[in-house]
Amino acid sequence: MATIKALLDEYGVIYEACKILPSNDFKIKLLEAIAELEDNNAHKTRQFPKTRLHKVVGVKQSIYRADIDKISGWRIHVQYLDNQLHLKDIIEGQSHDEL
Repeated sequence: MATIKALLDEYGVIYEACKILPSNDFKIKLLEAIAELEDNNAHKTRQFPKTRLHKVVGVKQSIYRADIDKISGWRIHVQYLDNQLHLKDIIEGQSHDEL
């Protein structure tokens, strides 16, 4: 059985995602992305084939980007604090280039 990494959602990112994601297909992809982020083995091997997790460049804090869907551009931002992942924001596919 996979070891689970703590993932916290104190900003209501999952709730917001359920409201704004355009289809149930994207909601399923969100769950798959969260499952990959919670997988401790993925963090040990640093392999994230679904989310392509990587650090956001140009930000002072250690914020990471994880794709929900690569083609549409939907993504979530996460931050590592005290060996836990904190969901920070969900970015719409057409809005991410403006940030």
